[in-house]
Amino acid sequence: MRSSWKGYLKLSLVSVPVQAFNAQATGGGEIHFNQLHATCHSRIKYQKVCPIHGEVTKDEIVSGYEYAKGQYAIREPDEVDQLLTENDRAITIEEFVSPNTIDPVYFDGRTYYLAPEAPLGAKSYAVLCAAMVERKRYGIARVVFSGKEQLVMIRPVDRILTMSMLNYGAQVREPELMKDQVPEATYSAKELQLAEMLVDASTSKRFNFSKYEDLYTKRLTELIEAKVAGREVVAPPETEEISVINLMDALKQSLSKKTKPPKKMAESSSGRVKGKKKA
Repeated sequence: MRSSWKGYLKLSLVSVPVQAFNAQATGGGEIHFNQLHATCHSRIKYQKVCPIHGEVTKDEIVSGYEYAKGQYAIREPDEVDQLLTENDRAITIEEFVSPNTIDPVYFDGRTYYLAPEAPLGAKSYAVLCAAMVERKRYGIARVVFSGKEQLVMIRPVDRILTMSMLNYGAQVREPELMKDQVPEATYSAKELQLAEMLVDASTSKRFNFSKYEDLYTKRLTELIEAKVAGREVVAPPETEEISVINLMDALKQSLSKKTKPPKKMAESSSGRVKGKKKA
């Protein structure tokens, strides 16, 4: 497995050489389509073209910042590397927070596993990870990653430290901006009680990711295989139509599907309670 980044994980004077590995598996069953010309089914090409010299290759392209109309400051890759200090080449933990401090809205979706460059740093890595587990703390750090400074959260998972990229506060819309879109509503104490009972009845003791499957991709794969094989494409069976009912009835019906009376309390057709002798 190839690392995406190498550097140091730093906490005060403790410095651990680490490597970052992308936590997202490549592919993952995702299906990608190509764009084709509807008439001849030839694949559409995207070409990078200079208005003066025509099509150009990747090695002929540089990055530039437009500081005035038509005027650019050219950025060379080695110039950026020269700006990096030793601290910029490290994941520097600035503080620790409780696990529930960071709202998921601040996560940008990228997570990496951090591993020590064994055997160097293995002990320091293990001690730091164990201390975070024992104290139930996550680290907030900064690192220059993918050409820009990133705010990240360091989190222990079993014996492994993970690094999740965070959005800065200015990059996330505050919930207050949505207040006009979510009007206040009143509900009864009974409705709240039933909703709480439904939440309790739907709560799993331990979450299991393996029971969830990408059914849409599965059906899409079957569709493609059928088309390739020249078979008739069969529509999936009709599902029960969603009916709109009032809140109280919806809660009661939902709760009845989640909760069943114990067998010992179920009455037999003779009117007796199962599991008990008639007096």
